[in-house]
Amino acid sequence: MVREFKNKNYWALILGGSSGLGLATAKKLAAHGMNICIIHRNSRTQEAEIASEFETIKAEGIQFKSYNVDAFKVEKRTQIISELKPILGSESRIRILVHSVAKGNLKPMISEDNPTLKTDDFNLTINAMAISLYDWSKAIFEAKLFAQDARIISFTSEGNTKAWKHYAAVSAAKVTLEAITRNIALEFAPFGIKANCIQAGVTDTASLRMIPGSDQIKAHSLKRNPHKRLTQPEDVANVVYLLSKDEARWINGCVIPVDGGEHIN
Repeated sequence: MVREFKNKNYWALILGGSSGLGLATAKKLAAHGMNICIIHRNSRTQEAEIASEFETIKAEGIQFKSYNVDAFKVEKRTQIISELKPILGSESRIRILVHSVAKGNLKPMISEDNPTLKTDDFNLTINAMAISLYDWSKAIFEAKLFAQDARIISFTSEGNTKAWKHYAAVSAAKVTLEAITRNIALEFAPFGIKANCIQAGVTDTASLRMIPGSDQIKAHSLKRNPHKRLTQPEDVANVVYLLSKDEARWINGCVIPVDGGEHIN
């Protein structure tokens, strides 16, 4: 394997990198020599499993840092960036920021038996799954920690245009996330920063399994996907890697389907 990022002093900062798409991305980039910083929020019962995953990343011989904190608190974000400055030093910079956050409400709009969506549910979901991308991008930019040719990647889904039951708050967050990504691509471009959004196909992750009716979503995707399989986290990680390469410097402001053609059928 070509380790093209080795000795380039590049870092990937991944929000939500302890599982799913974020973890697969961390492993892929580390395998190519990029240093990794993962910010995640997990319980103590998950610590052993996550630690094992992180050890596989460290085994790539790269620098590694992780923070199990609430990434949406201003004081935590400020603290992490303050701590990263001396770790990166004068030579290293953040090549890629990956937003892989899954924190939202999956409540129905109408129900006689269960709690229904409230304004606060929308606010929490949109803040966590969309606005936090801007908050982190701006904070890293103001701290001058981005590389000269930096990339920002966010993850969306077909729920950006399709209505799924219980998905209203997350759907609103995905649409907001795409809008923020486009504007970052426009307004940060003069500073060498590119921003793109990956629309992953249906992927069997813990986040998907939380959606009511996820088994039906998976079954439908298997039928219409030209390759008759679900998207794997590694499929998405491979494209994040491609977008982090020098040759991808002219890709900016896009929503890129990574689903084996699922969206065309």
